[in-house]
Amino acid sequence: MTYQPVQIVARGPRAIAEAAAAAMEADPALESATFSIIEEDEDAGVWRIDAYPTSEDEAAGLTDHLARYDLRVAKETLADADWLAMALSGLPPVRAGRFFIFGVHDRGRVPPNTVNLRIEAGAAFGTGHHGTTVGCLIAYDALLKANRYPRVLDVGTGTGVLAIAADRTGSAVTVGTDIDPVSVRIARENAHVNHAASRFVRANGLRNAMVRAHAPYDLVFANILARPLVSLAQDIRGALKPGGVAILSGLLRSQARMVLAAYRSRGFVLERRIGRDAWATLVVRRG
Repeated sequence: MTYQPVQIVARGPRAIAEAAAAAMEADPALESATFSIIEEDEDAGVWRIDAYPTSEDEAAGLTDHLARYDLRVAKETLADADWLAMALSGLPPVRAGRFFIFGVHDRGRVPPNTVNLRIEAGAAFGTGHHGTTVGCLIAYDALLKANRYPRVLDVGTGTGVLAIAADRTGSAVTVGTDIDPVSVRIARENAHVNHAASRFVRANGLRNAMVRAHAPYDLVFANILARPLVSLAQDIRGALKPGGVAILSGLLRSQARMVLAAYRSRGFVLERRIGRDAWATLVVRRG
């Protein structure tokens, strides 16, 4: 029996929605679940969680989880198609500092004097529309105004957009890792489309021969999840040069203190914090 794709939508006050999203992220049974949290109605203070389960068990787990909170939960059956690509194919292009991220459907809207990155909708995370990816690009754009970063590592690369952005702005070495082989394949395809020399490899965190071969890095992107960011704090420190920078994202604003504490305890100093929607991006420097 094939799985019928569904979308689960939960609406409610910001504090409750953020608490539900944070607990969802911390639940090992839901660690692979795809979801987003956005402000739906600013005047009414309504926030929305959109979840896209990939199995009956995951759908049941997400529904049960959200039912524990004071949220209005609805489940909608999606058409039997490549619904993720269809949903993303009409997304508008995104501007983040000097970077302009677009799909082939918007190739006629590419502006001059920007770093243009063509990233198509697909099965990997990181089209540039999510608050965490935009936050990373904004942070990187600001850093580039004062420095260059010859060696860059992108942990949890997804579509490869961050590594490719580094390559396109002059980094000599850009390496991306992801635990998902589909993401690695897509990242390599995106590098080819964008004429980037970025190299991508399947790896769990930073434990890979290619990653070690190009260390130490001037900058590390880690756009993953809050708890893995905490777990990888020491490994990221070890991969960076003294004075090197890490751009951390994939965490809710409510999780920023926990993540920052893990890095401060290893000698990092906070340089910047960026908020976008319910998400936070932290720029930290190794002491």
